[in-house]
Amino acid sequence: MTAGTRGADLYPTRVEGDAAELPRQDRVVWGGAADGPLDQGALDGFDRDGYLVLEDLITAEEVDGFRAELERLSADPVVRADERTIVEGSSQQVRTIFDVHRSSEVFARIARDPRVVGRARQILGSDVYVHQSRVNLKPGFGGGDFAWHSDFETWHAEDGLPRMRTVSISISLTDNFSFNGPLMIMPGTHRTYVSCTGRTPNDNYRSSLVMQNAGTPDEGILTRMADEHGIDVLAGGAGSAIMFDCNCMHGSNGNISPYARSNIFLVYNSVKNTAVEPFAAERARPDFLGSRDFTPVG
Repeated sequence: MTAGTRGADLYPTRVEGDAAELPRQDRVVWGGAADGPLDQGALDGFDRDGYLVLEDLITAEEVDGFRAELERLSADPVVRADERTIVEGSSQQVRTIFDVHRSSEVFARIARDPRVVGRARQILGSDVYVHQSRVNLKPGFGGGDFAWHSDFETWHAEDGLPRMRTVSISISLTDNFSFNGPLMIMPGTHRTYVSCTGRTPNDNYRSSLVMQNAGTPDEGILTRMADEHGIDVLAGGAGSAIMFDCNCMHGSNGNISPYARSNIFLVYNSVKNTAVEPFAAERARPDFLGSRDFTPVG
C-alpha cells in the first residue's frame, strides 16, 4: 500500500544543533473502560506511567509451544541467512527474527489473538494493524544490550508514522529476572519527546539493528529523565506481558547470567495513523521493519 502525503512534522528529529525535549502533542489512551478488557484503573495507570504489566496473559502450554517454534526458527539455516534475522556481532547467535507474524503461523495466531489485539484496540481507540513483529533472543552468557531509546523516534524518522498512536506488547517466553537483561522503562517519559541530532545514513537499519547510532538520545537528557522519573526494572514470569506506549524511554542490559531471556514483540498502530513518507530519512525502511500493509487485524 502506498504511503500517504506527509503533513506538518510535529516531532522533528535527526536535527542540526542540540537535542531537544518537546511536549507530547497526542493523547496516550484513546479508548475507555467499556471498549475492552482493561478496567479504568489499568487505563489510568497506562496513561500515567506509559506502560502496564499483564500477568499470565498466555498459558504455560502456549509458552512451551512458542518456545519450540522459536527454537525451530533460530536453528533453521534458511531463517538465519534471511535479511529479517539479526545475528549478534560477537557471539554470532541469533538476536532477533523480524516479521514472524508473516513467516510463522504459530506467531501469526498470537498476533491476531483477542487477548492481545483487544487491548491494543482499546488503548488506541480504533482498529489496528501490525506495524512490526519480532522475536527477541537474549541467551545466557552473552546476550547483548539494547541502549536507551524511544521507539517512536525511529518509527517517525525512518518509517513515517506521523503521530504517537502506537503501542507495543512484549510477551515473555522465559522468566524475566532483574539480572538477565529484562526491559527497563523510565515511567512517565512517554509525555516528553526527545529530538535526536545527526542525519540518518542511507540504509541505516543495516547497522542500527545491531548497534544504534542515529536516533541515540542525548546522555544529559537521559540522566535528567532518570533523575526525575526513575527506572522501573520489569521482572516477571514466562507468560506475562508488558504493554507500553511508543514514546516510552526504555532499554535493557546485556545478559551475563546463565538464564536466557526471550520474548515475542508485537507493535500495533492505529489505522488512523498509517505511515507516510519518512520524516528524517531518504527512504522508508523495508516492510519487515515498518509495514506498509495497513489491513486491520481481524
